[in-house]
Order: sequence, then C-alpha cells, then structure tokens
Amino acid sequence: MADPRILKLAKLLIHYSLELKPGEKFFLRTHPLASELTLAVYEEAIKAGSHVFVQSSVPGTDEIFYKYASDEQLDFISPIKKLTTETYDAFLTLWSEHNTRNLSGINPSRFARVAKANAGLSEIFMDRTAKKEMRWCLTAYPTEAMAQEADMCLSDYQDFVYSAGMLNEDDPVSFWKQAGLDQQKLVDWMKNRDMVKLKGSNIDLSMSVKGRVFIPCDGKVNFPDGEIFTGPVENSVNGWVRFKYPAIEHGQEITDIELWFEDGKVVKEIASKNSQFLTSQLNTDAGSRYLGEFGIGTNYGIQKFTKNMLFDEKIGGTIHLAVGAGYPESGSVNHSGIHWDMLCDMNDATITADGDLFYQNGKTII
Repeated sequence: MADPRILKLAKLLIHYSLELKPGEKFFLRTHPLASELTLAVYEEAIKAGSHVFVQSSVPGTDEIFYKYASDEQLDFISPIKKLTTETYDAFLTLWSEHNTRNLSGINPSRFARVAKANAGLSEIFMDRTAKKEMRWCLTAYPTEAMAQEADMCLSDYQDFVYSAGMLNEDDPVSFWKQAGLDQQKLVDWMKNRDMVKLKGSNIDLSMSVKGRVFIPCDGKVNFPDGEIFTGPVENSVNGWVRFKYPAIEHGQEITDIELWFEDGKVVKEIASKNSQFLTSQLNTDAGSRYLGEFGIGTNYGIQKFTKNMLFDEKIGGTIHLAVGAGYPESGSVNHSGIHWDMLCDMNDATITADGDLFYQNGKTII
C-alpha cells in the first residue's frame, strides 16, 4: 500500500503547486528510486487531462558523460531539451539520489563548460516563468543516500521530508496558503526600500534592492517552501560573508567559503575544502561572480541542516545568497549559466533596510 503522504503530495503538486489544466504539456523529470511518487504524480496529471512527457534518469550516466564527453559533446544543446524549454506549460522535478557524491571526482571545469553552454536555455526557462508562460516545481523523494547525507536513517528522513511539507496535516494546502499571507507582510514592508545592510559574526554586507521585488514562497515553485527572496542590484553589493554551512554542488562539498564583494563582484574567494571547484564555478561566465538572489529563510519548522538546499535554504535563522543567474520576476538582470545557493547563519545578526531594523538574531521583528 502506498504511503498516504505520497498520495497527498502528488495531489498537492499537480493541483496546488502547478495547477495543471486539461490540454497542457507537462514535463515530469524523475529518477528510478522515486517510482512510487512518479506513478502517483503521473496518475494525477493524466486525470487532470494534461499531456505528460516523463524523463527518468539512469544512475551512472551523468558520471560517464562528465568523465568522457568531448568538448563538442559538452557544448551540445539537446534539441529535445530546447523544444520542451520553449514550449511546455509545466515542469516538475522529483529530486532523488542514488549516490550524492557520484560526481565528486570530476574536473570542475567540465561542469562550468556545460553550464556556460546551457546558459541560453536557462535564461529562456527563467523568462518564461517570469512571464507566467509556464510553471515549474521542485520537490524531493527521500532515499537511503539522501538520508545518509543528512545523518539519518531512512524512516527518520522520510518523516523529516514529509513533515517539512506539512503532509501529516489534514489540509496542507491551507497551511501553505497562510504561509504565503504571512510572507506577504514581510514583502510589503520591504517594498520601495533601497539600501539593505546585514551585520553579524558571519556577515558584513550591504546591497541595494531599489526597484527590485521580494517574492513570497508558499509551495508553488519549491515544495516544501518557506522564504522570501529578491535579486539585488547587480553592482551594489559590497562587503564580506562567511558561509558556516557547507555548499554542495554537483556532488562536491565546499566548506568554510568566504566571499568578498566590491561593486557587486566577487573579487576574492577562499574555502578550506575544494577551493578549486569554488573558483572554477565563479569563473563560469561574466555573470557568475555577481549575486542573482538574496533570500531569507522563514520556515522555522525546518531546523536541521541536511545538505539538501531544497530544505536548507528555508531554515529559519538563515539567509542564502546565490551567485549567478537571477530570477527576472524579482527584477534581476544578472545572466549566467549557474545559480548556486550558499547558506549563512544569521542567529546573531541584524538586517536593516534604509536604517530601519527588519531582522534580529534569526527572526524578522515586524
């Protein structure tokens, strides 16, 4: 018998997050280990009347590709990927892992090359989302590998994942709608602000958000959710930040990252582990040393760091900064082949906007 939380999640994703309609083209990206959720989502999508295209990864293929692909193959843009990016109405990714570190031995320059080649498609994807021409959502299906990464047994990790989505509640949709209303109050307070300053033991940073829009996040694009974010003015970021939590990208863990910004650009970076990977990613293209996102975690139900940014960036008491591409709906005009979130502990920090206190010791005060 299927876990009732999975059935509830499938209904929520199709009818609340994506609001799938009859006749729409729906791209479902999944993994063999997520078959239980895949089938539940597929059934709901078919019942909703959509035209479903399913793409299931084969564990090990990414490792083979990044190890052995020629430069021509690394630069190749799939016409199928181009077609779906330009024409499909809704996308859903079921994030699942058979081995969270299967790409850890790859030369980081190869990731950067693929990201640079795909930057144009990433921009189309973000632009269509901003124009509401298509919707997308990302969620996670728990596996043994992901549980190990989070230092949990599988059953505890499953409980963590489904509890974070409020799937034990009779009506999780009502919870997420209320979360959106609560976040809207924060967004309204930030409206028409200019200079934001963040100060604490891990951060001394200033940035302008003039003319930019803060977005409330209530389970539509990420599930679970819980943040507000914007795209800072690209050339306005100045100062220093230390990321207490490891940053993980392409299965590689980079620890003790510190970044220094001048006029928006990362001018110096250090890390105690995998510093070469950090520098390689920041050198991907012209936009990869600038911030595309500044986000504030608002989900105080998530308190454990699990090395999965879908959950970690929502942790109450943290902010996240993403180098690379920004979301056009926030006003960002930064373009890049990467969008890499990094997590900063704010439990002893303040955030002010135009001199007014907004956030103190891990919580908003308004």
